[in-house]
Amino acid sequence: MRIRSRISARLHLTVAVLLLAPTFASAQTNTVAARITQAVDETKRTILYGNTHPLARPEFDRGAAPSSLPMQRMLLVLQRSAEQESALETLLEQQQDASSPNFHKWLTPQQFGQQFGPPDQDIQTITSWLQSHGFQVANVSNGRTVIEFSGTAGQVQEAFHTAIHKYSINGEEHWANSSDPQIPSALMPVVAGINTLYNFPRQPMHHLGGEFSRSEQMGKLEPTPSSFFTFGGLHCGVPGLDCYGMGPYDFATIYNVAPLWTASPAIDGTGQTIAVVGESDVNLQDIRNFRNIFGLAANDPQVIVNGTDPGTVSGDETESDLDLEWTGAVAKSAQIDFVISQSTEASLGVDLSAQYIVDNDLASVLSESYGICELFLGNAGNQFYNQLWQQAAAQGITALVATGDSGSAVCDRNARTNGPAQFGLSVSGFSSTPYNIAVGGTDFNDLTNASTYWSATNSVPPGAPAGTPATVSALSLIPEITFYNT
Repeated sequence: MRIRSRISARLHLTVAVLLLAPTFASAQTNTVAARITQAVDETKRTILYGNTHPLARPEFDRGAAPSSLPMQRMLLVLQRSAEQESALETLLEQQQDASSPNFHKWLTPQQFGQQFGPPDQDIQTITSWLQSHGFQVANVSNGRTVIEFSGTAGQVQEAFHTAIHKYSINGEEHWANSSDPQIPSALMPVVAGINTLYNFPRQPMHHLGGEFSRSEQMGKLEPTPSSFFTFGGLHCGVPGLDCYGMGPYDFATIYNVAPLWTASPAIDGTGQTIAVVGESDVNLQDIRNFRNIFGLAANDPQVIVNGTDPGTVSGDETESDLDLEWTGAVAKSAQIDFVISQSTEASLGVDLSAQYIVDNDLASVLSESYGICELFLGNAGNQFYNQLWQQAAAQGITALVATGDSGSAVCDRNARTNGPAQFGLSVSGFSSTPYNIAVGGTDFNDLTNASTYWSATNSVPPGAPAGTPATVSALSLIPEITFYNT
């Protein structure tokens, strides 16, 4: 099922939306004291340091963008007062304390915004300033953490005093601000920065090793001669080693999930919703084929298009296929909401999708398999994700974020550089906050004794419905080692 949506639409619940006409009006009144206390003076400005992408360098510069270049769906990141931040931290602790009256009393996005967002007066001042420079203000988020706005490269240069340039790296062209942006100093108590003024991509966290096919006679996985990839801890393509492909029922055996699936009532995701972050459309038949091959009941994800449909995007579609297949393979009866947003010249689709999921309280679990190192994310980007996962935690959303797939040289993988690492040790800014669960990588330690943990033939999953194909070869829990990435 597909649903077309704008970021101000709500899937499950009717909510009050903060829409901006020439003047701002909120559905609820925020009584927090205003923090913008001075008149906006364009001659008195503050530089927002740490907000130029490290790859926006002179050697890659191919010149200034035309002033008419669209800059769509930028997010102005707002910040809380010190008192609000302290109150939020206290609440987050109380929500996890079984002895507290606030234990598991989750907020709605609107409640979060009223308690921890800027007051109406400050919102009005900021939106009026954006509109004075010709920007179209789409909305203020329910949680009052971002303002979405659009314009042109010329308007960005006029308002933020930074030029948008084209950069060419490894044959790929991108748009980005050439220097740190500036804003009137009067806005600094509330404005943290802009996420983003570039379209250098966030990185999907999968690795492609080759192609394989299943033998119709033996049911075994056979790699193509040129393939070199890992299944079940064994490297396919290495002479003398077999491949063991891990399916959903193998996972259930290895991690002892099977007793949960067969319990009464079953603990298999029934009645739960998981939201998956994406920026590419998918072919739903791929998901259906995966479930059919491994004997899982049909359960299509619900695709929510946040804004313009991005279509299928090479690389990103593969990540989305994996995320949807395996989210539904473990929580096999859960509703999967797949939110996709198109990247623009000035914003990244996965940022917009993650923001949509949290700010519309879409699901109790959020899964994101993208990332970028903290240095490349920049100060505004790091603040954006820190605040987004804070809001998710206050709403009772468990945010699961992939990490570790890039090894310890995350920035170098983001830069797609060849040769030795240049940027030093780093981690993904998406997953390094205290408010998300960073899902790291491990590998099976079964390279030299595979027969201990894997059967040479497949069997029908125990307790599986009649007609389930023989797809299980895992025998038991398999010891794990630190994930090694080449």
